[in-house]
Amino acid sequence: MATATKHPHVQDNSNNSVRVEIFDQGYNLRGTDPDYILKLAEYVDSKMRAVAEQTHTVDSSRLAVLAALNIADEYHLLKRNAQGGTSDSSKRTRQLLNALDEVLLDGRRTG
Repeated sequence: MATATKHPHVQDNSNNSVRVEIFDQGYNLRGTDPDYILKLAEYVDSKMRAVAEQTHTVDSSRLAVLAALNIADEYHLLKRNAQGGTSDSSKRTRQLLNALDEVLLDGRRTG
């Protein structure tokens, strides 16, 4: 499976440009962290290839849109889980604090 690659990985230090390959198309991308850019490119490439295997579509524009929808779905599921997890952990924290307060108050009454 071909992925975004460092070969040929050309980094231009003057403008932080990185050459990546996504679904056999070359792109010059700019950013402050070339390794992070490469990681993102590899992820997008893998999503496009997975969609291509499932749909047997060769239209790269259609594959890009379908891959973007898959990535957006992953993002929203993670976001929903993170928000739910935060409220659950906050609720549990409040319960534990209340229980601790009760124990401490009981200890002061009996002590």
